[in-house]
Amino acid sequence: MKGNSVDDGNSKERRRLFNPSVVIASTMQSIKAWAAQDKNGLKDFIIAQLKVTVILLIAYVGNKFEPAYPRNDNHHPEIFWIVNAILTIGTFFTWKWEASKTGRSGGSPRIICLGREQTEEWKGWMQWAFIFYHYYRVYYVYNEIRVFVSAYVWMTGFGNFLYFDKKADFSIERFVSMIIRINYFPLLLSFFLTVPLELYYVVPLHTTGFIVTMITCWIGYKFENTCGMGYWKSRTIAVALSLFVHIIFYETPAVNFLLLFSKEYHFRFQADKYSAWLGMASGLLWGKVGEYMQWAHGFESDQRRHIVSILQFCGGFGLIAFWYGLFGSIQDKYTYNPVHPYVFIFAVIGWLMIRNCTRYLTECHSALLEFLGRHTLETYVLQFHLFMTHNVQYIPVVIPGSGADGSAVLKFLNMLLCGSVFLTTAVFARKVTVSTQLSVVDLVKNITGTMDTSITQVLPQHSTELKDSEHEQDEETVELTKAVSTKVLD
Repeated sequence: MKGNSVDDGNSKERRRLFNPSVVIASTMQSIKAWAAQDKNGLKDFIIAQLKVTVILLIAYVGNKFEPAYPRNDNHHPEIFWIVNAILTIGTFFTWKWEASKTGRSGGSPRIICLGREQTEEWKGWMQWAFIFYHYYRVYYVYNEIRVFVSAYVWMTGFGNFLYFDKKADFSIERFVSMIIRINYFPLLLSFFLTVPLELYYVVPLHTTGFIVTMITCWIGYKFENTCGMGYWKSRTIAVALSLFVHIIFYETPAVNFLLLFSKEYHFRFQADKYSAWLGMASGLLWGKVGEYMQWAHGFESDQRRHIVSILQFCGGFGLIAFWYGLFGSIQDKYTYNPVHPYVFIFAVIGWLMIRNCTRYLTECHSALLEFLGRHTLETYVLQFHLFMTHNVQYIPVVIPGSGADGSAVLKFLNMLLCGSVFLTTAVFARKVTVSTQLSVVDLVKNITGTMDTSITQVLPQHSTELKDSEHEQDEETVELTKAVSTKVLD
């Protein structure tokens, strides 16, 4: 009888919890608590939406700007290399060095390959090249730009794999946080400017890569913690299952499902069909890469370090030369595109080997490139409407005499002026997006009951700012941030 009483009590409690009126009342209470927050509450959310409205208006005006001339009339490869030379000079003057630090467990300082600063730096110079490739119509670097695109998507799989594998954070809060970070601003731009979302095709690419990586890591985690598998076995099976699904979809007629959305998505997703997966596979092996880096560039043997540095540089150069000699040098993009998903990884690995071929290089990064890399998502979507105009089809003429037939000096000054407005707006847009992201995540935490109110109420102002900074640093390594290329250019 006593057992029956307990069962009846549990049944009543379950009915109470799933009672619509109780759920609605609880949700409203959570929303009220969120609205009353001093930080990341309703006030901050509304302010962020007012700010983003200003950004959307600026983008609208920029996208309709006249006078303007067709972008194809701005074919100047020589200026493309000049602006890249300027970036190289800026890189030199913002080069920063910080000695390797000892890990939490002590011992020798850790040699880190592809740390956060270096990742942002990588994204920064690729984005710079990508944008000016569009602006100056440098057709002959098409294949290299394709590699940059794939490197971004690779980073989505790589960064998210490392995050989920380390923290096992498969919460709704993490999911909502990343979906907002990647999609919020591009979706607003698409709607407000009545632009097809496929113009920002990298956004769905990154979103899909994030979701696939999250599911793959969750499966591996479950294999280990529910089925009792070891770490390597569980993760290897999960990554192999993901590859199997990729093959079944992309190497069979199933891929034509993408035609229901558009031919553009059908092409773009196939061009990067294995990029995120290769990032996951790289993340799985990254612990071994770390062991190698510690052995090769650590503090035990200077002679070994010098020899390995030379061999690593030569190996990386050889991989890039292999890619370029057999594939990258193909002039016809329609011949290159079908093989690209299978071969771009050689250039990516080659670059990482060269960039990290000495301990000094692993400890350095460019502050300028890191800054550019932090804003790749915003610069990606806004380039179509502010740096260029009419959905990236035209070049705005702000300075009189800087049209298609204008002087080279005036055209360069016009580019600098438009670029300044474009970059400033992108920085502003990122801050607004992150503010929205933090506010919505706090709302979700309040609703799901995971909000730690005991901490947020007692933290001083500078501490809450530090917490926001840490939250922001937990964004995926490749923001997605982030991307490069657009359908109308290629």
